[in-house]
Amino acid sequence: MKNYKLDKEEKQILKDYDAGKFIAITDKRVLNKYRDIARATLTKKKNINIRVSLRDLHRLKVKAAEQGLPYQTLVSSVLHQYGNQ
Repeated sequence: MKNYKLDKEEKQILKDYDAGKFIAITDKRVLNKYRDIARATLTKKKNINIRVSLRDLHRLKVKAAEQGLPYQTLVSSVLHQYGNQ
């Protein structure tokens, strides 16, 4: 197991867990609510900032316009495709 640095709140949660202070959720509605929250957290998108030349940015915008897309959508799509090769 990796060694993680825990902050004060995380240490307290771990301490409470070890002391048996947490109880299982049995209400399906509550369980589904928190499951949905966790799922949404894991699929969050993250903003990034990159520097590109004006020439490259112009070319991206032209390509995006040709495809009828916002240029940021085109860039995201290209990164997604590259990352999944």
